[in-house]
Amino acid sequence: MGWIQDYQPAGPLWLSALMAALPVVVLLVALGIARLSAPLSAALSLLTALGVALIGYGMPARLAFDSAAMGIVFGVWSVAWIAFHAVYFHNVTVATGRFEQIKSVLAGFSEDRRLQALLIAFGFGALLEGIAGGGSPIAITAAMMAALGFPPIRAVVLALLANTAPVAFGGLGNPLIVLGRLTAPILGMKQDQATDLYSSMVGRQLPLIAWIVPAFLVIVMAGWKRMIEIWPAVLTTGLTFAVMQYVTSNFISPSLVDVIAALSAMGALWLLTRFWQPPTIWRFDDEPTPAQQSVGLRTGTLSAWMPYVILIVAIFLSRIGSIIKNLPAWLDLSALLHRADWKFPWPGLHNEVIQHAPITAKDAPYAATITIDWLFSPGTIALIAALIAGFAMGAKPGLLVATYRKTLHQMRWALLTIFMILAIAFVMNYSGATQTLGLALATTGVLFPLFSAYIGWLGVFLTGSDASANSLFGPMQVISAQQLHISPILAGATNTAGGVMAKMISPQNLAIGATAIGQSGKEGQLLRMTFWWSLILAFVVGLIALLQATVLEWMIPG
Repeated sequence: MGWIQDYQPAGPLWLSALMAALPVVVLLVALGIARLSAPLSAALSLLTALGVALIGYGMPARLAFDSAAMGIVFGVWSVAWIAFHAVYFHNVTVATGRFEQIKSVLAGFSEDRRLQALLIAFGFGALLEGIAGGGSPIAITAAMMAALGFPPIRAVVLALLANTAPVAFGGLGNPLIVLGRLTAPILGMKQDQATDLYSSMVGRQLPLIAWIVPAFLVIVMAGWKRMIEIWPAVLTTGLTFAVMQYVTSNFISPSLVDVIAALSAMGALWLLTRFWQPPTIWRFDDEPTPAQQSVGLRTGTLSAWMPYVILIVAIFLSRIGSIIKNLPAWLDLSALLHRADWKFPWPGLHNEVIQHAPITAKDAPYAATITIDWLFSPGTIALIAALIAGFAMGAKPGLLVATYRKTLHQMRWALLTIFMILAIAFVMNYSGATQTLGLALATTGVLFPLFSAYIGWLGVFLTGSDASANSLFGPMQVISAQQLHISPILAGATNTAGGVMAKMISPQNLAIGATAIGQSGKEGQLLRMTFWWSLILAFVVGLIALLQATVLEWMIPG
């Protein structure tokens, strides 16, 4: 029969929710208030999560420790493998000297740090998110800006804040594909139909925020007055991205949303700067202000960006079957790569935990399976692209091996943090603590759409992934919405859109960003600099969803 989850082990739901939240509270206090290191904070939170599971929820010890072990393995492959090779890719460009060319090209685009942030953090970051997802956009764009002369901590903060607009459609639409696959049976429709409806709904929520993100970035970076000075660039970048995000999500494909929106925004910004430049060049206080330069791109542009062209082409080809439908089998490289996938049930945990209403429609065993996509993973593709680019840039095998060892040493603490954070998430999920927190937020009745955003926010905070948050809470959101006579499509989409806003404070993303700029140990500072922005933006998503559930119901796709 298996072990049956208890969603109210402390009696009243509110008291059970307080107990369930203890690991999250310990993590936030240790990292943000006590200012402990990320690995130590994660270790304390993991011990708390195990204690709550064993004592509070009465979870058998073997299941609790099995779920923690599964979380670690999941973290190794689904998060760390991707983030590590994103950083390795960047380190190869630095080791070969190619990044110096990129710096020169960007200086030729504009010496103004505000425009550079719009191009790199917002535009290029969204492109990387759309293609690869994971922690790669944060790692690569933060490292790029730091190498260009941005203060390292501010570079990471900008990368984290910019990584809000594209996340829901990241990894070629993976969060929405996962949501559609899990909830289609609950909705009584086909998976593709459910995915398209969620895509349309998110595409009617996030563009309302995405178009102001460039202004938001510049305000955080330089202040309101300095943002007004470049309002044509801010408006052009944000509005182009938002419009194309809406159009692509509603009428083309969720897999192409970020790629099309990001390329459009970067192209629009470049075109604008051919005819317009800010009246003064703005740089950070401790930097000398250079003389006004020509806006023409310097020579060697294609050569400088060659490594990133290789990365984009490699990931595009690996996903070609998801982008171009009905390809002949011999052209579908993505299907070929998937043949190497290894999917297996986790021993001792698979189907040993029983979920029940309202988390599931009826009593059902909770699956515990892991898929190792050896060749299809963005981490593997980034590794292959790094090697190809390295050899193309003249690197010898010894340099590539030495750079790999350097990256391992550089990321050792970030990787450890990632493993423990995913262990926490899995322990909370299989013990029932995560479900208790979700059910507590779902008791808000007519305000459920508002709190629905925070359910998704909690899921991404715990897992660092919008796709994982949809796996965690998506079915519960849909079932709860049906019981409350609220559109389940709206609830699932809001879980996705609200979750986006926690990417900037998720501990593993903080660790990835800090490590990418050589600032391990600064995760607590990053958390304090982004935490309130995260809460505020999640509230805005929830407010939009609340309006759509009441006075703007016409915005919900049928």
